Amino acid sequence: MIYAVFIFNNKGKPRLTKFYTPIDESIQQKLIGDIYAAVSTRPPTACNFLESNLIAGKNRIIYRQYATLYFVFVVDEGESELGILDLIQVFVEALDRCFNNVCELDLVFKFQEIHAILAEVVSGGLVLETNLNEIVLAAQNQMPKTKRSNAMPFSNTLSSFATRF
Repeated sequence: MIYAVFIFNNKGKPRLTKFYTPIDESIQQKLIGDIYAAVSTRPPTACNFLESNLIAGKNRIIYRQYATLYFVFVVDEGESELGILDLIQVFVEALDRCFNNVCELDLVFKFQEIHAILAEVVSGGLVLETNLNEIVLAAQNQMPKTKRSNAMPFSNTLSSFATRF
């Protein structure tokens, strides 16, 4: 089960927080700070998995850094670490396709669309969809027509994504 999903910038400012388990808001704020501190202090050569007891007993923090953003999933021991890393990759690629070179400002100003894309991937702490084309299609169908017309074609997206990361 996925307990929470976070996106932080490199200064520790949360750009997306989604908890799939009920936790008091004061505890949520402490968890966000603790998770960012644990992830941001690790050297780039370190493994992207951390053992943790922060949420619901024993769990794992799985993260990946893209440019100035940390994408963090907190999961139970039953989830595959490599599967979650792939899920993070799919989520980032979906964001990149939907927002034409996604950046931190997209996360700030288009947070509803970001949450909608995340809801296509994860719901209630369970993975719903991993097919990138299905996720992008569902997300684009939810966006207003003006935003959809600005979406980048599929062939250009992968090449721009590969050069950015």
